Amino acid sequence: MASPAQPAPRGGGKRKGKAQYLPAKRARRGDGAGPRQLEPGLQGVLITCNMNERKCVEEAYSLLGEYGDDLYGPEQFTDQDQQRSGSEGEDDDAEAALKREVGDIKASAEMRLRRFQSVESGANNVVFIRTLGIEPEKLVHHILQDMHTTKKKKSRVILRMLPVSGTCKAFLEDMKKYAETFLEPWFKAPNKGTFQIVYKARNNSHVNREEVIKELAGIVGSLNSENKVDLTNPQYTVVVEIIKAVCCLSVVKDYVLFRKYNLQEVAKSTPDPRPPDPKQAAQGNGEEAKSEAGDRSNQNDPAEGKNDQQVPENSEEQGQAKPMSETQVADKGEAKPELASQVTEGSESNEKDLL
Repeated sequence: MASPAQPAPRGGGKRKGKAQYLPAKRARRGDGAGPRQLEPGLQGVLITCNMNERKCVEEAYSLLGEYGDDLYGPEQFTDQDQQRSGSEGEDDDAEAALKREVGDIKASAEMRLRRFQSVESGANNVVFIRTLGIEPEKLVHHILQDMHTTKKKKSRVILRMLPVSGTCKAFLEDMKKYAETFLEPWFKAPNKGTFQIVYKARNNSHVNREEVIKELAGIVGSLNSENKVDLTNPQYTVVVEIIKAVCCLSVVKDYVLFRKYNLQEVAKSTPDPRPPDPKQAAQGNGEEAKSEAGDRSNQNDPAEGKNDQQVPENSEEQGQAKPMSETQVADKGEAKPELASQVTEGSESNEKDLL
């Protein structure tokens, strides 16, 4: 039995396939305007925010542009229209026209390489702004210094702003090889200073935190034996930020003073981060304990005035004894040499000490 004939498609021709469209983002990645994602070999600024990345990028452009112009002057651009009009009447042959067209394409690509350009960081709530022709650590320090002095809040969604002076592959051997030359300007003799190492990894599980800290501390010590660990108020802080397979490195100053480079905290009226005097701390804690004990005794038994006077005296003595023991240990500095040995030897306690 013959099968029924298949109905012919409408229109009398072959059925057309679905049109294939390339996503807009992928189509623009090869336009010659520089890298679109974080990769080794870049310099820039690593910025953390709270859920609103688009607003964070806008604030970053405004803030970096304002202080970038202040330090390095306005960004300069070349006028392509003048270049083209001046070269049109020279040669009309095909070879000259082709060279002129290639030059125009290169010039347009160079113009798109702006001083600040946002690239994909590879982590949520993290924005990376690639920089060109500037020193990221100098620019970010200038921003924080001004905000710390004026106490003017200039951002709403930006939390921390960390300069990234260099990037490499996030593998231990690559990091060691890169750090040997990267850390020389700050720590190689005759340069020296106290330091600490701050480590953070995002979307990465193959790098061991303790191994990285141990190796970097060893490199700093090998560059100059006078480089010492200081976890209270160091001269330099080695910042290690790992995102996926990229390691971002920087060496910053005033890390404690500028509240871990947090723009929201720097803009607040904060006290001096230096450790308090043991006598003042003990006296202050004694007065607080005295007032707290007096309030509690008044609430429990307001009729007995004698007991109200005796309880604060005992609490004051207890409040004085505790702060003295804590501040004396911190002030004597007996733990500093021990901490230095823990960092270089890779002890288990260095994970908490270097945060």
